Amino acid sequence: MAIMITDECINCGACEPECPNNAIYEGGVEWAISDGTEVDGRYALETGSVVGVNDKQQPISDDLYYIVPDKCTECVGFHEEPQCAAVCPVDCCVPDPEREESEDTLLARKERLHV
Repeated sequence: MAIMITDECINCGACEPECPNNAIYEGGVEWAISDGTEVDGRYALETGSVVGVNDKQQPISDDLYYIVPDKCTECVGFHEEPQCAAVCPVDCCVPDPEREESEDTLLARKERLHV
């Protein structure tokens, strides 16, 4: 499952530099699949839509830091635990109950993002 940031976030930004997939963005900032990844061409999002990897996408949150589920691997293949959760001073980086995913799924996503 992807990690999500709850509304208890204090916008400290500690999580953002820790993400190996560059899946964490400041509130209001547009995101792209290509940010911090090695992907080129087109990419199928979990919604089923296919986008150019450099196409800017709308922010998931305007007020708080947020995690892009299409880029989150829970740090599988990089670290033993999600690094955002490890550094969060208020414990607001938690598993997203809406996105339960197996380790195989997370590893496959890592391979797609880091060719």
